Amino acid sequence: MSVFEAILANRAAVVADGAMGTALFARGLEVGGCPELANVDSPEMIAAVHRDYLDAGADLILTNTFGGNARRLMLHGAADRVFDLNEAAARLARKVADEFDRPVIVAGSIGPTGDLMEPLGPLTHTEAVEVFADQMEGLVAGGADVLWIETLSSQEEVAAAVEAAERFDIPVTATLSFDTVGKTMMGLSPAAFADWAGGTKLAAVGGNCGIGPGDNVVAVHEITEIDRTQLIISKGNCGIPLYKNEGLEYPAGPETMADYVEVALRSGVKIIGACCGSTPAHIAAIRAAVDGYVPGDRPSRDEVIERLGVQIRPTAPARERTRRRSA
Repeated sequence: MSVFEAILANRAAVVADGAMGTALFARGLEVGGCPELANVDSPEMIAAVHRDYLDAGADLILTNTFGGNARRLMLHGAADRVFDLNEAAARLARKVADEFDRPVIVAGSIGPTGDLMEPLGPLTHTEAVEVFADQMEGLVAGGADVLWIETLSSQEEVAAAVEAAERFDIPVTATLSFDTVGKTMMGLSPAAFADWAGGTKLAAVGGNCGIGPGDNVVAVHEITEIDRTQLIISKGNCGIPLYKNEGLEYPAGPETMADYVEVALRSGVKIIGACCGSTPAHIAAIRAAVDGYVPGDRPSRDEVIERLGVQIRPTAPARERTRRRSA
C-alpha cells in the first residue's frame, strides 16, 4: 500500500493545502513570473510555503509545479529544464514533509499545457502524452507520493495526462475546474467527467479552483450522483477577487470554511483543501472543521447552494439521475 493509500485508509477525511500562487505573490513573485524557477533559485521561499500549510494542519501538500511542463516553461525560456525543476520541487516538498512527526502526502502538481488539443488547437494526443510524461518523470524521481493532475478543462487533455501517468507505478488523481455555468471551459460537465473517470484507474477525482467553494461543491456533488464509489477531491478557490485596498481581496475568508467542509464531506468528499486566494488561515479553519465533523445525511443540491452560495448558478439537471454505482 502506498503512503497515499495508507493515509486515506486511516482518515475520515484528508486535509490538502491551500494556494501556492497566492502565497508566492504575497512573498514578492512578480505577475507573469515563473514560479517553477523558484524551486531552484529560491528554494527556501517554497519551503516556507509548504511549512506554513503543514503548520496549519495539512495532510497533503502540492509541489510548486503547476506550470512545470515544457509547453508552459517554454514561455520563460526553460523548456529544457522540465526534469530538473520538477525533481527539485518534489524533493523540496518531500524534505519539508519529513520535518514533521506525522505522515504527509507529497502530491506532484500537474497543470494544463496551456495549448488546445487538436482539432481545435495544435497539440496532438501523442505530443500531449509526452509533455505530461516528461514532467511526471521528474516528480516521481523527486519523491512524489501521488501524481496530482489538476485544473484541466478538456476530456482529451485529461485522457493524455492519465495515459502518461500509466508509465509510472504511483497513484494518480485528477480534478477539473468547473467554472463556466457548472461546466469546464471546454464544456465538460461533472457528470460526463464522472462517467469517463469510472473507466479509468484514477485513485481519486473531483474539482478544484473554479469560481468559489459553493460552485466547486455543487460540481463534486454532481460527480457523486454518478459514482459514489470514487474517492472525491474538493479544492475550491475563495471566490472571484475584487480590487480593494490596493490589492486583490477574495470574498471567502477562513470563517466560511466550516460550512464548506461540512457540506462537502456530507456530499462524499474525502480530500478537502482550498485553491486561489486561500492562506494558511483557511487551511487551519478546514483542519478544525474536519476534526470536529459529525457525519450527516447527504445534502440535496439545493441545500449546497443555499448554504454556500454560487457565483454562477449551474443549469439544473433535466431530471433526477437514477443510474448509480453503489459501493
